[in-house]
Amino acid sequence: MASFLEPPSKKICLDTKFSSNEQKFDNQTCNPLKNAYSINQLKGVQLSNGKTINLKKFNQGDFKFNVNANSPSKNSNSIINNSFKNSNGKHMKNGKSSINIRKNTKDLLKHRKALPIYDVRKDLLSYLKKGDTNILIGETGSGKTTQVPQFLYEEMMLNKGSVVITQPRRVAAISMATRVAEEAGTELGEIVGYSVRFEEMISDRTKIKFATDGMLLREAMLDPLLKRYSWIILDEAHERTVNTDILFGIVKRAQKIRKEKGKSPLHILVMSATMNAQKFSSYFNDCPMLMAEGREHKLEILFTAEKSDDYIIACLSTVIKIHKQAPVTHGILVFLTGQEEIDNACLALSKIIKRCNYLAPIKISPLYSALPQHLQMEVFQPSDTEERHVIFSTNIAETSVTIPGIRYVIDSGKAKIRTYNPSSGFDILKVRQISQAQAWQRAGRAGREGPGSCYHAYTEAQYKKMPIMPAPEIHRTNLATVVLQLLTVGVKDVINFDFMDRPRQEYLLNAVEQLLSLEAAEKDSNGELRLTEEGKKMAAFPLDPKYAKILLMGPKYKCTHEVLTIVAMLSGEQVNTVPSGKMRSVATARHRKFASVEGDHMTMLKIYQTFKASKKNKQWCHENFLNYRNLIYISAVRKQLSDICYKAGLKMLSCGENTDDVRRCLLTGLFTQVAELQADRKYLTLSNHDEAQIHPSSCLFSSRSPYLMYTEIITTSNAYMHGVSWVAPEWLYQVAPDYFRKHHIKADPAHYAK
Repeated sequence: MASFLEPPSKKICLDTKFSSNEQKFDNQTCNPLKNAYSINQLKGVQLSNGKTINLKKFNQGDFKFNVNANSPSKNSNSIINNSFKNSNGKHMKNGKSSINIRKNTKDLLKHRKALPIYDVRKDLLSYLKKGDTNILIGETGSGKTTQVPQFLYEEMMLNKGSVVITQPRRVAAISMATRVAEEAGTELGEIVGYSVRFEEMISDRTKIKFATDGMLLREAMLDPLLKRYSWIILDEAHERTVNTDILFGIVKRAQKIRKEKGKSPLHILVMSATMNAQKFSSYFNDCPMLMAEGREHKLEILFTAEKSDDYIIACLSTVIKIHKQAPVTHGILVFLTGQEEIDNACLALSKIIKRCNYLAPIKISPLYSALPQHLQMEVFQPSDTEERHVIFSTNIAETSVTIPGIRYVIDSGKAKIRTYNPSSGFDILKVRQISQAQAWQRAGRAGREGPGSCYHAYTEAQYKKMPIMPAPEIHRTNLATVVLQLLTVGVKDVINFDFMDRPRQEYLLNAVEQLLSLEAAEKDSNGELRLTEEGKKMAAFPLDPKYAKILLMGPKYKCTHEVLTIVAMLSGEQVNTVPSGKMRSVATARHRKFASVEGDHMTMLKIYQTFKASKKNKQWCHENFLNYRNLIYISAVRKQLSDICYKAGLKMLSCGENTDDVRRCLLTGLFTQVAELQADRKYLTLSNHDEAQIHPSSCLFSSRSPYLMYTEIITTSNAYMHGVSWVAPEWLYQVAPDYFRKHHIKADPAHYAK
């Protein structure tokens, strides 16, 4: 890294060479969309600029992938002519759905009409009117996310209901709602609105609502038939998030029941950017599959000629090479794996630009979920400077969004994936290879506002070895919340629920066991699982069941206010900011003054209480190296959770200085997450006797308390306990005597004193 940051001359010394071989996106090479099924073309519309947009209906048959684009000219967007060579790669037409603020109605309408999906509007609506369920496949950038809801509204196909469009990520839901409101000429929150976790902007007039899949799932818990909606659009279905997978079953069930009871029909539209449509169609009773083909702009695909030893270096090298030759108005989007990696890359690029005074200035932006909301949304606003915009992002920017000005995408080919192990209860967080479909999605972020290029920092051979599609999230996540949600909407046999891809039984049984131990569920005389009264109250909270349990137990331990704060802190993002360089030690010292000898949870409580005492002062946060925006967000989360507590009839009590009761209350939800100190001074979890370490960021890092409760264990290089507090052994029996007798807890911890 040092040699890269300090090049001996004006040449960048670490090179990434891209193959000059022609790359064709067909069923033998780059295109991951192998599972489409085509029959006769039903409609072809010839546009004035020579682009053909086809609307097709698919049944089982041979794969077909139509391309209608020319090779790039010498002046194409592939400007790397030395070690990067123009591949004359496959080009795709691409639409855009930017949230750029354009107040001119004529410009907005012109933009809408330029989108490929707009040219098949009439035919698309005709097909949608014929059936209750359809699958719509549209290439990335075709405009389906922003336009289809407007088509339904404008054609008055919503009847007395409304349309909800689900998105996997909150940033996509907000940005898409913003864009559609702008195109519709309405204030956000009026005709067009959004609903994301702990935040919504809707009104009684809202007819088009963008929502995260998790929020629609929560609506279904209150109204299993989703009666307010006449249309439900499940967008980005190919991502197969756990919430989307559950929604597949819930909306299918709601549609069937509404029809059987003679209620207003529910129309379902599943939208995807990839052609693995047969699976979706089969699940929804062999419903029709429609395809809207076409992209507005050319997109060039390049791979490295040789394997790279370090994908971060390869990505940084590529940024510099593009920056030296491309117009400064052409932005660059780089896909990396996580916050730390992105922050380091931003710092490294900043140092390179400063040391190489022959390079033009660059505006550098990070983008990841932990970033404060206002900083995330700033990325989606047009740049008002003449500097090139370079964005380092996680897969948060992989789907549904258009970042203004981006003409180049650099794909590391990696993502950080969290996998739950039901045997140990650990989450394993590892950097893994992405799928071909994800690579396709990343490439689609370029060329949405003009000709673009995607540089994959791996070889074509490596690409071919990638899995075609990502594994469904439901196969690698803790399902306790899922089972609680299914029980709430009235599903009695959760083990045999109509999953599109059934989770392994051990995951489901583990989830059931968690709910039984939390007393959220019980088995009736027939052995069927059902919610307890406490479980029904827990389901009202948009939280992990163990956190909901803690809030319900707040009045018993007279610490409702305190646990509300801690649970809100656990539900938000990291509040400590850690600067680089000389200020790191200063920040560490400032953070240390909040540290509690009782553990991380009491430290969180102290930070928030002091923040509140400062009257939520921004300058105070700056002086103490705390993230003001995240604390404000946590304050809003706390208010919403408090409102739910009031509705549940919980008494709002405070324990004052008696923080032992706070930790006792926390233990009611975290009692299965306790570790015991061993004679060799290592910790073993009581549940499975797995070894774990206290994470270095914990204020108890140097502690040797006999028993610790932890919020979670994440396995990276080691299994690390996060969110750690010490507990007294007698509390364990008070909170869950049966559980702890089963695990043979030692009654006397005196032997640990040595």
